[in-house]
Amino acid sequence: MLNKETIIKQLKSMGAPKDKAVIVHISLRAVGKIDAQYLLDIFIEYFTSEGGVLIVPTHTWHNTSKDIVLDMASQDTCVGTFSKIALQDKRGKRTANPTHSVILFGNEQKIQEFLDLEEIVSKPTDKGGVYSKIDYILLVGVTQNKNTYIHCVEEILGINRFNCEPTKMKIKRENGKIEEKLFYEFDEKDLGDVSTRFYKYEPAFRYHGGIVDGFIGNAKTEFCDAKILLNVMKLIRKNSKNVELLSDDSPIEEKFFKN
Repeated sequence: MLNKETIIKQLKSMGAPKDKAVIVHISLRAVGKIDAQYLLDIFIEYFTSEGGVLIVPTHTWHNTSKDIVLDMASQDTCVGTFSKIALQDKRGKRTANPTHSVILFGNEQKIQEFLDLEEIVSKPTDKGGVYSKIDYILLVGVTQNKNTYIHCVEEILGINRFNCEPTKMKIKRENGKIEEKLFYEFDEKDLGDVSTRFYKYEPAFRYHGGIVDGFIGNAKTEFCDAKILLNVMKLIRKNSKNVELLSDDSPIEEKFFKN
């Protein structure tokens, strides 16, 4: 069974901060023998000990065809066991993003700012929402294909992946009140789910020092600097003259990120 000392040592070896906003995408199976709540407790203690915020995805995009897309009092999520455990923890606060909510732990002032931002967003990873405030991304046993932050960067760069018209979605609050919100969904008719090709950015991220490799338990882990990832994607966008790069599996040409 993995212990706290091992996990903390591994986090420190990657230079993980304790005072920043860090989102964790994780495959518990890859980590090895460890209780999910125990691991969550370690992450909360570590990442929030000096004023930071731990962010865990609690997405509900699987509910877009249902009457209620997001039930704030439910532990419903489509992104894994760790997220369900996080939703059961009373220390966390969940954002009211209909399809791409997250649960937040840590600094109360920062959390409230994030919650307020997510009340007014109209897109899953809105450039004016919590995803734009992420400082680091911890990919535990998963690849860049699970890096939701890249969707946000695309929005910042003006890449439109959304349907022309918003959909009316319903959110059920903790008190039972149901609210309607106009919200844009990803348009996957032509290119499908582009996140399946986010791995194409990894060589460029590595070239510019945006990824530190390590382990959490037995899981290969990529600790990513959000600012560097943003700047690398800006560079690629500029050098490629805004060409669509995620339409197929061909690698991103080195000339787009090596000059």
